[in-house]
Amino acid sequence: MKERTLAIIKPDCMQKKLEGKVIDHLLQKGFDIIGMKMVHLTKETAGAFYAVHKGRPFYDELVNFMTESAVIVLALQRENAVSYLREVIGATDPAEAAEGTIRRLYAESKGRNTIHASDSVENAKIELGFFFSEKELIENAG
Repeated sequence: MKERTLAIIKPDCMQKKLEGKVIDHLLQKGFDIIGMKMVHLTKETAGAFYAVHKGRPFYDELVNFMTESAVIVLALQRENAVSYLREVIGATDPAEAAEGTIRRLYAESKGRNTIHASDSVENAKIELGFFFSEKELIENAG
């Protein structure tokens, strides 16, 4: 059964104009894009999205980073989408990410790491609902 997950192309990627390469990478790995939008997160929106990290030392830096410029929010679908996307993007620290992963190819640091991906099926549903209504998701997009 196909599964859905969320990805966010982060400000560092957008600022370097690498979003097309990242989207192509995802398509080449078999993901269907069933929803996509460009948004400029406010501190309130970014704070709400990353509320799970509130109180952690990196929270304020993360919120500030995610509001630096526009981001692209992607609803993706394929078999085992959540776990496979985590594999495709690589470790949070690009220095530890496997060769050929998005973060190894394009990220500059652990904090500026190009792309966000949902970390569980449950969180994918929550995160997709944060950015997309069901009517915005196009099942046969790919």
